[in-house]
Amino acid sequence: MSNVDMNNEVTQRPRVKSNSNTLVANAPAPLEPVGFDYELEAELFPTRGRKSKRAAFAYRRFARACEAIQFAIEQLPADALAGAYLEVKEQRFDRNGIRQLYDSEAFPLARRQVTS
Repeated sequence: MSNVDMNNEVTQRPRVKSNSNTLVANAPAPLEPVGFDYELEAELFPTRGRKSKRAAFAYRRFARACEAIQFAIEQLPADALAGAYLEVKEQRFDRNGIRQLYDSEAFPLARRQVTS
């Protein structure tokens, strides 16, 4: 499909994928924030599971964001991480953002070795 802009030039509409009942625009994955400081204080907030009345873990404050990120990825069960978010200097990161920060080349801590 195409549109005609004000200069009578034909432009392409963004492609949209239909996945059952949802529409998802083709967009690049979000990138790590430029200049993210892993040394800043961070807070990790839990979410309550749908099946449980209690949160899988309690709110935690970390002296360094890298420690919070490492804890979230390496210590939390997948269902607890799914709804958790990290806040660093009023900027929030969901599980995908936390994972991107952990996988970044700039991540300063040693990552847990994956055993096969």
